[in-house]
Amino acid sequence: MAGIAFALLTAASLILLRVSTPADPASAGQWLSDSSRRRVVSVALNLVPFAGIAFLWFIGVLRDRIGGREDRFFATVFLGSGLLFVGMFFTAAALAGGLIAAAASHPSAHPGSDTLAMGRGATSILLNVYSMRMAAVFTITTVTIARRTEIISRWLWGAGLVTALVLLVGVGISPWVELLFPAWILALSI
Repeated sequence: MAGIAFALLTAASLILLRVSTPADPASAGQWLSDSSRRRVVSVALNLVPFAGIAFLWFIGVLRDRIGGREDRFFATVFLGSGLLFVGMFFTAAALAGGLIAAAASHPSAHPGSDTLAMGRGATSILLNVYSMRMAAVFTITTVTIARRTEIISRWLWGAGLVTALVLLVGVGISPWVELLFPAWILALSI
Protein backbone atom coordinates (compact mmCIF):
# COMPACT_ATOMS: atom_id res chain seq x y z
CA MET A 1 0.00 0.00 0.00
CA ALA A 2 2.87 2.41 0.76
CA GLY A 3 4.30 2.03 -2.74
CA ILE A 4 0.89 2.59 -4.30
CA ALA A 5 0.34 5.70 -2.16
CA PHE A 6 3.79 7.01 -3.11
CA ALA A 7 3.21 6.38 -6.80
CA LEU A 8 -0.20 8.04 -6.90
CA LEU A 9 0.79 11.05 -4.77
CA THR A 10 4.04 11.61 -6.67
CA ALA A 11 2.42 11.26 -10.08
CA ALA A 12 -0.38 13.65 -9.08
CA SER A 13 2.14 16.16 -7.76
CA LEU A 14 4.38 16.00 -10.84
CA ILE A 15 1.44 16.23 -13.26
CA LEU A 16 -0.07 19.20 -11.42
CA LEU A 17 3.29 20.96 -11.46
CA ARG A 18 3.82 20.30 -15.17
CA VAL A 19 0.41 21.56 -16.25
CA SER A 20 0.43 24.61 -13.94
CA THR A 21 3.87 26.06 -14.53
CA PRO A 22 5.32 27.13 -17.87
CA ALA A 23 8.22 25.20 -19.32
CA ASP A 24 9.95 28.47 -20.20
CA PRO A 25 11.51 30.13 -17.12
CA ALA A 26 11.23 33.51 -18.89
CA SER A 27 7.46 33.47 -18.42
CA ALA A 28 7.74 32.66 -14.72
CA GLY A 29 6.18 35.91 -13.51
CA GLN A 30 2.97 35.39 -15.46
CA TRP A 31 1.96 32.18 -13.75
CA LEU A 32 2.86 33.59 -10.34
CA SER A 33 0.39 36.43 -10.83
CA ASP A 34 -2.42 33.93 -11.52
CA SER A 35 -3.82 32.94 -8.10
CA SER A 36 -5.53 29.80 -9.43
CA ARG A 37 -2.25 28.50 -10.88
CA ARG A 38 -0.43 29.33 -7.64
CA ARG A 39 -3.13 27.40 -5.75
CA VAL A 40 -2.70 24.31 -7.97
CA VAL A 41 1.07 24.44 -7.53
CA SER A 42 0.59 24.81 -3.78
CA VAL A 43 -1.65 21.71 -3.73
CA ALA A 44 0.99 19.80 -5.73
CA LEU A 45 3.74 20.88 -3.33
CA ASN A 46 1.64 19.90 -0.32
CA LEU A 47 1.35 16.35 -1.70
CA VAL A 48 5.15 15.95 -1.72
CA PRO A 49 5.64 15.37 2.05
CA PHE A 50 2.96 12.67 2.04
CA ALA A 51 4.57 11.06 -1.00
CA GLY A 52 7.93 11.11 0.78
CA ILE A 53 6.48 9.55 3.92
CA ALA A 54 4.86 6.81 1.84
CA PHE A 55 8.19 6.23 0.06
CA LEU A 56 10.00 5.78 3.38
CA TRP A 57 7.36 3.23 4.41
CA PHE A 58 7.80 1.54 1.03
CA ILE A 59 11.54 1.21 1.69
CA GLY A 60 10.77 -0.33 5.07
CA VAL A 61 8.32 -2.80 3.56
CA LEU A 62 10.85 -3.90 0.94
CA ARG A 63 13.60 -4.36 3.51
CA ASP A 64 11.23 -6.38 5.68
CA ARG A 65 10.25 -8.56 2.73
CA ILE A 66 13.89 -9.22 1.83
CA GLY A 67 14.75 -10.00 5.45
CA GLY A 68 17.93 -11.90 6.20
CA ARG A 69 18.69 -12.44 2.52
CA GLU A 70 19.66 -8.78 2.21
CA ASP A 71 23.13 -8.12 0.77
CA ARG A 72 24.77 -5.43 2.93
CA PHE A 73 26.50 -3.68 0.02
CA PHE A 74 23.35 -3.33 -2.09
CA ALA A 75 21.25 -2.62 1.00
CA THR A 76 23.47 0.35 1.83
CA VAL A 77 23.19 1.79 -1.69
CA PHE A 78 19.45 1.00 -1.71
CA LEU A 79 18.81 2.83 1.55
CA GLY A 80 21.19 5.71 0.80
CA SER A 81 19.78 6.41 -2.65
CA GLY A 82 16.22 6.20 -1.33
CA LEU A 83 16.95 8.70 1.44
CA LEU A 84 18.79 11.03 -0.95
CA PHE A 85 15.88 10.86 -3.39
CA VAL A 86 13.40 11.88 -0.70
CA GLY A 87 15.70 14.61 0.64
CA MET A 88 16.21 16.18 -2.79
CA PHE A 89 12.52 15.82 -3.64
CA PHE A 90 11.67 17.69 -0.43
CA THR A 91 14.32 20.35 -1.10
CA ALA A 92 13.02 20.99 -4.62
CA ALA A 93 9.48 21.30 -3.27
CA ALA A 94 10.66 23.69 -0.53
CA LEU A 95 12.40 25.92 -3.08
CA ALA A 96 9.31 25.99 -5.27
CA GLY A 97 7.18 26.67 -2.21
CA GLY A 98 9.44 29.59 -1.31
CA LEU A 99 8.85 31.15 -4.71
CA ILE A 100 5.09 30.75 -4.30
CA ALA A 101 5.18 32.21 -0.78
CA ALA A 102 7.23 35.21 -1.92
CA ALA A 103 4.81 35.90 -4.76
CA ALA A 104 1.74 35.47 -2.57
CA SER A 105 3.02 37.69 0.25
CA HIS A 106 3.71 40.62 -2.10
CA PRO A 107 1.21 40.31 -4.98
CA SER A 108 2.01 43.76 -6.37
CA ALA A 109 5.79 43.22 -6.45
CA HIS A 110 6.90 39.79 -7.66
CA PRO A 111 10.40 38.61 -6.97
CA GLY A 112 12.91 39.85 -9.55
CA SER A 113 13.42 37.94 -12.77
CA ASP A 114 16.92 36.89 -11.64
CA THR A 115 15.50 35.50 -8.39
CA LEU A 116 12.76 33.65 -10.28
CA ALA A 117 15.20 32.25 -12.82
CA MET A 118 17.58 31.09 -10.11
CA GLY A 119 14.77 29.58 -8.02
CA ARG A 120 13.19 27.79 -10.95
CA GLY A 121 16.58 26.62 -12.22
CA ALA A 122 17.60 25.23 -8.83
CA THR A 123 14.22 23.57 -8.37
CA SER A 124 14.37 22.03 -11.83
CA ILE A 125 17.92 20.74 -11.41
CA LEU A 126 17.20 19.27 -7.98
CA LEU A 127 14.05 17.52 -9.20
CA ASN A 128 14.90 16.56 -12.76
CA VAL A 129 18.62 15.85 -12.51
CA TYR A 130 19.70 14.93 -9.00
CA SER A 131 16.59 13.36 -7.45
CA MET A 132 15.71 11.46 -10.63
CA ARG A 133 19.24 10.07 -10.86
CA MET A 134 18.97 8.94 -7.24
CA ALA A 135 15.64 7.36 -8.18
CA ALA A 136 17.52 5.53 -10.95
CA VAL A 137 20.16 4.26 -8.50
CA PHE A 138 17.39 3.22 -6.12
CA THR A 139 15.67 1.34 -8.96
CA ILE A 140 18.89 -0.41 -10.03
CA THR A 141 19.67 -1.57 -6.50
CA THR A 142 16.06 -2.58 -5.89
CA VAL A 143 15.91 -4.75 -9.00
CA THR A 144 19.32 -6.23 -8.22
CA ILE A 145 18.32 -7.16 -4.66
CA ALA A 146 14.86 -8.31 -5.73
CA ARG A 147 16.24 -10.45 -8.56
CA ARG A 148 18.85 -12.07 -6.32
CA THR A 149 16.24 -12.86 -3.69
CA GLU A 150 13.68 -13.83 -6.35
CA ILE A 151 10.89 -11.63 -5.00
CA ILE A 152 9.97 -10.11 -8.39
CA SER A 153 9.23 -11.50 -11.82
CA ARG A 154 11.57 -11.22 -14.80
CA TRP A 155 9.41 -8.67 -16.68
CA LEU A 156 9.35 -6.35 -13.64
CA TRP A 157 13.11 -6.70 -13.32
CA GLY A 158 13.53 -5.74 -17.00
CA ALA A 159 11.10 -2.84 -16.68
CA GLY A 160 13.06 -1.60 -13.67
CA LEU A 161 16.34 -1.69 -15.58
CA VAL A 162 14.80 0.22 -18.50
CA THR A 163 13.30 2.75 -16.09
CA ALA A 164 16.66 3.23 -14.36
CA LEU A 165 18.51 3.62 -17.65
CA VAL A 166 16.06 6.22 -18.94
CA LEU A 167 16.21 8.13 -15.65
CA LEU A 168 20.02 8.05 -15.63
CA VAL A 169 20.62 9.26 -19.17
CA GLY A 170 17.30 10.49 -20.51
CA VAL A 171 15.97 12.99 -17.99
CA GLY A 172 16.36 15.80 -20.54
CA ILE A 173 14.34 14.01 -23.24
CA SER A 174 10.97 15.07 -21.88
CA PRO A 175 9.73 16.57 -18.63
CA TRP A 176 7.32 13.65 -18.41
CA VAL A 177 10.12 11.04 -18.15
CA GLU A 178 10.20 11.46 -14.39
CA LEU A 179 6.78 9.77 -14.22
CA LEU A 180 8.51 6.47 -15.05
CA PHE A 181 9.76 6.16 -11.47
CA PRO A 182 6.36 6.29 -9.73
CA ALA A 183 4.94 4.10 -12.52
CA TRP A 184 7.56 1.44 -11.85
CA ILE A 185 7.02 1.67 -8.09
CA LEU A 186 3.28 1.25 -8.71
CA ALA A 187 3.87 -1.86 -10.84
CA LEU A 188 6.22 -3.28 -8.22
CA SER A 189 3.73 -2.59 -5.43
CA ILE A 190 0.79 -4.14 -7.24
